[in-house]
Amino acid sequence: MPRKAPVDDFDDSGLEVSGPKTWAAGVPGVTTALRQSWEQMGARRTALTLLRVNQKQGFDCPGCAWPEGDHRHVAEFCENGAKAVAEEATTRRVTREFFARHTVAELGERTDHWLGQQGRLTEPMLRRAGSDHYEPVSWDEAFALLARELNALSSPDEAVFYTSGRTSNEAAFAYQLFARAFGTNNLPDCSNMCHESSGSALTETIGIGKGSVLLEDLYQADLIFVVGQNPGTNHPRMLSALEKAKKAGARIVAVNPLPEAGLMRFRNPQRPSGVAGRGTALADRFLQIRLNGDLALFQALNRMLLESDAPNAVDREFIAAHTTGFAEFEKHVKALDWDDVLEATGLTRAEIAATLGDVLAADRIVVCWAMGLTQHRNSVPTIREVVNFLLLRGNIGRPGAGVCPVRGHSNVQGDRTMGIYEKPKPEFLDALAAEFSFEPPRRHGLDTVDAIRAMRDGGVKVFFGMGGNFVRATPDSAVTEAAMRNCRLTAHVSTKLNRSHAVTGEQALILPTLGRTERDVQASGPQLVSVEDSMGMVHASRGRLAPASPHLLSEVAIVCRLARAVLGETGIDWTAMERDYDVIRDHVSRVVPGFEDYNARVRRPGGFTLPHPPRDGRRFPTASGRAALTVNELEVLRVPDGRLLLQTVRSHDQYNTTIYGLDDRYRGIKAGRRVVFVNPADLEALGLADGETVDLVSEWTDGVERRAPAFRIVAFPTARGCAAAYFPETNVLVPLDSTAEVSNTPTSKSIVVRLERREAVAAEG
Repeated sequence: MPRKAPVDDFDDSGLEVSGPKTWAAGVPGVTTALRQSWEQMGARRTALTLLRVNQKQGFDCPGCAWPEGDHRHVAEFCENGAKAVAEEATTRRVTREFFARHTVAELGERTDHWLGQQGRLTEPMLRRAGSDHYEPVSWDEAFALLARELNALSSPDEAVFYTSGRTSNEAAFAYQLFARAFGTNNLPDCSNMCHESSGSALTETIGIGKGSVLLEDLYQADLIFVVGQNPGTNHPRMLSALEKAKKAGARIVAVNPLPEAGLMRFRNPQRPSGVAGRGTALADRFLQIRLNGDLALFQALNRMLLESDAPNAVDREFIAAHTTGFAEFEKHVKALDWDDVLEATGLTRAEIAATLGDVLAADRIVVCWAMGLTQHRNSVPTIREVVNFLLLRGNIGRPGAGVCPVRGHSNVQGDRTMGIYEKPKPEFLDALAAEFSFEPPRRHGLDTVDAIRAMRDGGVKVFFGMGGNFVRATPDSAVTEAAMRNCRLTAHVSTKLNRSHAVTGEQALILPTLGRTERDVQASGPQLVSVEDSMGMVHASRGRLAPASPHLLSEVAIVCRLARAVLGETGIDWTAMERDYDVIRDHVSRVVPGFEDYNARVRRPGGFTLPHPPRDGRRFPTASGRAALTVNELEVLRVPDGRLLLQTVRSHDQYNTTIYGLDDRYRGIKAGRRVVFVNPADLEALGLADGETVDLVSEWTDGVERRAPAFRIVAFPTARGCAAAYFPETNVLVPLDSTAEVSNTPTSKSIVVRLERREAVAAEG
């Protein structure tokens, strides 16, 4: 039988610490996934639901965006995918009686884990001005309130329409259409906080802000770099792809400050060797790089390639035919200071030289990366340097080679393709205008960081969130929460309770929606939605479970009814789009390149692949028509004495801001989250010890003290001078104005901190 929702909150009183693991998945991955699924869904519902995850006639996992490939296993899900499905398909319910028992202030004191464990939202709820309780409200009244507040604004730009990466293509297209018909490009999304740096760098260098590889390219690669990424926790199904690549002969170089279990060895639970044997060793070489040292590493490799006598070191024919900027790039890289490289990376020259040997021995190279590269001040230059590295040897636009930014949430890439972007291209707006006979706004809108600034300063009065947990996904928690409270109205489309529902404007709405696992039936009959994975594959998703409540609306229905309430009867037929999602896809087919004949192609088993000019034919849609080799200045991030460089990370029991449990099995943490991982040598230098309790205090140029209290020190083999702790608890330490150049992404992977003993803090207090 499923367990009931917890009454008491969670804390770290039972925290246990053991040594980190050296392998990922195996039998413990299976047992943990099934245990949490049974607790949320029960045995029968677990079996019915998990067997449909990522199947061609099933539903897309609401977790990560890793692709499935053409051949599907019966169990085409990972441990964390099972947890994501269980959280959504839970039998627990949050009713009006729950909100009558708990004030908004009380909910604000609860942990993220407790809030998420209460279950599915069941009906629209309203917090009226001056009240400390949510109360039931009809859908009509909710849309009428939204219409009054939005239409009362002095300018459409006083509203922000945020999107989470769970939103389907159909809902995202309708949502951006509504926002632009309303009159604003204020369409921030979760990509602003994760892979915006990737999109910025790739658009500038190869002309398209997406990865250039398919799954088959990994299997044909000679060498795969996995940089700033923890696939064992964040993209576990990637481990199967890496295992297959290894069996085909690929070598893997892992570049990371932490020796993550998923980088070292994989025990595939679908193979006998993964259950009873030792599994597959993954990383052939582990470069334990210092935080923010990746730019220096790839510049060093590029210099060594340029200076190498090996005949295959540089593909000069490719460079001459397909790139610009080589002379400037070569001059800059050859002047690289080796002392700066060694200081920035924390590596030895011998380690880098050995890696060069791996590179020269490989013909086809793929570089994969995630947040470890994208959340620094110099993230865009770093990723441009990765592109330089691949261009030097012609490793873009041929099988077994290319760039592979591994996206997080399941449709974050698809949402951007559908137009969820504050800086839309003129060509997209032109197509939108032609299709719907209105003039969309041309002025760029607000991204996530700028939206928080605008709310803080009174420039935005209405916040509307399509999914996600905005308050906990964003930096500088105190500033963000004050900004949200400064709004006249905040509204969230959600499946489950989260902290953003407890940090509200003067008025607040909770609008409950269907999940991926649930049937979506509209006036024309059952509907399907579609998503785009991390490699540009678009496929259908069909939920089969009965909705958690008869009062839920789909995301598409919410958008279309909101549009009718706000805009009235216009030239856009919102009713037709709500009635039949094929109508939306027909519009998309005429607006978004690559989606021609969308309705027919998305119904094919496995869907279809979007065009990618660099991959498909070495065509680079840049201004010059060529890929750009770039000059990227190396600035060594030097930390003052007595300080560490902190990165925020996920535990194994969470996905983004959703906390599934309190264990981080691979790092040896059980029943707790307020821990900070520090190298033993750094602890000795700081006069601290494993097991002590400290406050984490970030230091930045504005002089503001940002403090995360009461973290237990865990001695851990991280890179010297570097530390790690879980988000969202440490988002409070990330200054709102500390962002990446170009992309404006918060610098959550390079925060200068000091560790203060709790006894000393108490004495000072």
